[in-house]
Amino acid sequence: MIKSFSDLIVYRNSKKLYPIVMRLTKTYPREGKSLADQTCRSANAIHSDIAEGYGRSVAEFKMYLTRALGSCNETISHLEDARNVEFVKSATAQMIIAKYNIVGKQIYQLRQNWK
Repeated sequence: MIKSFSDLIVYRNSKKLYPIVMRLTKTYPREGKSLADQTCRSANAIHSDIAEGYGRSVAEFKMYLTRALGSCNETISHLEDARNVEFVKSATAQMIIAKYNIVGKQIYQLRQNWK
């Protein structure tokens, strides 16, 4: 039974990924500081928006889930950029991107089914 936002699997999954992204972006070279910052901010926004929207009206929560999905897509895009400029190994980026793709699908499903 869901009693709080922390009971949502998608919240927990996105929250678990955030420290991984934080550690990863700390390895970026100096010229990647801006990309690292953007990546961390978008990764943090996913679970933050889920938490902020939970407990509001159905329409408002769905709006926050839409924002969370946008942040998830943004995080994926930043990770792809980091991979493409070789700030991160391709296999590492792909593993994290795959997990964010799952989170994105979970957000989408939650938004579709929330009543």
